[in-house]
Amino acid sequence: MTVFYALILGLVQGVTEFLPVSSSAHLVIVPQLFNMPAPTVAFDVLLHLGTLVAVVGFFIQDIANIVKALFLPKLMGKEGVRYWRRVFFWLVIGSIPAAIIGAALNGFFEDLFSSTAAVGIFLLVTSVLLTVADFVTWRARRIERQGVSLRQMTWPDAAIVGCFQALAIAPGLSRSGSTISAGVFLGFDRETAARFAFLLSIPAILGAFLFKLKDLGGGSGGYGGAALAIGFLAAAVSGFLAVRFMMHFLKSHRMWPFAVYTLVVGVFVIVLSLA
Repeated sequence: MTVFYALILGLVQGVTEFLPVSSSAHLVIVPQLFNMPAPTVAFDVLLHLGTLVAVVGFFIQDIANIVKALFLPKLMGKEGVRYWRRVFFWLVIGSIPAAIIGAALNGFFEDLFSSTAAVGIFLLVTSVLLTVADFVTWRARRIERQGVSLRQMTWPDAAIVGCFQALAIAPGLSRSGSTISAGVFLGFDRETAARFAFLLSIPAILGAFLFKLKDLGGGSGGYGGAALAIGFLAAAVSGFLAVRFMMHFLKSHRMWPFAVYTLVVGVFVIVLSLA
């Protein structure tokens, strides 16, 4: 694979991992549309590492607070320790559904990646989720009900968001779109829902990275060092910028542009698969 292809795939992975448009769908669609070689396991592992670095880098302060609350509680006040330990507990609870479903149905989801029609259908499901979440937010503002904060989250809330994340293992069903929508359905404002969704993506991306790592037979999978480095850096930098963009965008904007985008791309992919 050339450095140019590695750059394109790195950018696609980084941007679409955190925008609610499904990275898995785009990594299936883009190589097919532009006659590019599909990413090997080695390169896919590196892309996941890049997006992991991106989200950890953006939320490094939150992660540091969790670490301090767990291991250095004397550096924080009692209220801070209690809060960040609860956040850690919520992330553990929210990660369990994806771990169970991913392990139990791995073969089923892998088969879906070979079906372009399935990718298109799940993109339409993403569009529906985003549209409904937008309606819920609009209705909440109409009746002057403010979204609840992360401090008010309970373990059932975390479990429900985790179940939405687990379903997003399917290609075309956006993880960020599903988890942010789930948070909105539970009454959280978009920014709070996005913060928890992105924090919850850290163990999910780490799990996917480790899962694929075991299938790595050694070597670079035919990629040169420059291509690997460019792909990793593109995924990390674009992923960081995508997270930053979403956290600012959702403060004052609705999600309908992403709903329209996934609707159009989903219909296009289905038509393409039938042609």
